[in-house]
Amino acid sequence: MPANIVVGSQWGDEGKGKIIDILASRAEVVVRSQGGNNAGHTVVNNGEVYKLHLIPSGILYPDTLCLIGAGVVLDPKDFISELDSLESRGISTKNLKIDPRAQIVMPWHIQLDGLSEKFRGNSDIGTTKRGIGPAYMDKYERCGIRMYDLCHPEVLAEKIKSTGTLKNKIITAVYNGDAYDLDKVTAEYTEYGKRLAPYMDDVSVLTYEADKAGKTIMFEGAQATLLDIDFGTYPYVTSSHPLSAGVCVGTGVGPKTITNVIGVAKAYTTRVGKGPFPTELNDEIGDKIRKVGGEFGTTTGRPRRTGWFDAVIVRHSVRVNGLDSLAINKLDTLSGLEKLKVCVAYKLPDGSVIENFPPTLEGLAGCEPVYEEFDGFNEDISNAKSFDELPQNCKTYIEKLEELCGCHISMVGIGPDRSQILER
Repeated sequence: MPANIVVGSQWGDEGKGKIIDILASRAEVVVRSQGGNNAGHTVVNNGEVYKLHLIPSGILYPDTLCLIGAGVVLDPKDFISELDSLESRGISTKNLKIDPRAQIVMPWHIQLDGLSEKFRGNSDIGTTKRGIGPAYMDKYERCGIRMYDLCHPEVLAEKIKSTGTLKNKIITAVYNGDAYDLDKVTAEYTEYGKRLAPYMDDVSVLTYEADKAGKTIMFEGAQATLLDIDFGTYPYVTSSHPLSAGVCVGTGVGPKTITNVIGVAKAYTTRVGKGPFPTELNDEIGDKIRKVGGEFGTTTGRPRRTGWFDAVIVRHSVRVNGLDSLAINKLDTLSGLEKLKVCVAYKLPDGSVIENFPPTLEGLAGCEPVYEEFDGFNEDISNAKSFDELPQNCKTYIEKLEELCGCHISMVGIGPDRSQILER
């Protein structure tokens, strides 16, 4: 049976939530593979808006098994708040499971995130200050606290004592911050563990068994390709692997399980935070796209930087993710623009032209976009029921993106609701 991966193909915020929700409605199992509450999916279902940060979007379907894999870092306080919010709206969480190997975001991670950003000054990364990076640092330093520890008070107390003592020294001696009362932290997180213990289960085994039983599985992650720790715009990246390959590592499944990889992109480009952005629009057009597209972060509310569609970026995503198809969202946002531009290559300072995404930030910083221009459209396309109903200029634009990216475009988004997706 199908095992689909949905990945972001730009810098994130591509509208993955809507595509994930559509596929989740057809899946029997939905698995979250990496990241934390530093990102979010906004899903509009039957006019209801759900902002999901840690819980898989399959939670909106009562019979769907929702799994959070070992590659996720979980803030228990925020997670419980998300649980309570869903349950208050009549959404059951009985089919939700968390891998015992998932790392826990501790309060010192959040404080260290903010302190280290402040210490960097103008060289800061632009993190969400949710403690995600420091939590992954502890994971790889092998001193992290995991879901299993959280749910076993005697183990938790010992780990908080050993790790917390070291973190307090770093916070006070290096950053001149405030130390934590470790007894209070232990008491607080012990209560979180009691609440979350019923959700703990081996996600690798559950996913394997679902696959063997022929069930339809969908894997979702956070962030996007250009935020990957290795293949993104380092150092302005996240601390995990949002690539399709990261799904296998983060959930404990073999690559042969995967049958289909879908990339999600906007009909233009956005990003949050610092770093080079070749097609960025610092003008009235960029402002219009931001306003019409509602380009403000789901988690932080930060305004997003906006720019023209960059085919160089998406070709990079097609290659490193092994994409089978693309979903292009927010085509409707471009209505009213007389001309539409697409970046097809980069011009280097020496005058040479490249068509592949540079492997370093320094290389990208020196790039200028090489554009092709297309006629825009003025029609309201939000009520179209099929791709054929779109104005010719819209169809030409999508067909050109397909050609430039070297990947079939299987879905086109023309509005925020899940019903406003045209499948090709």
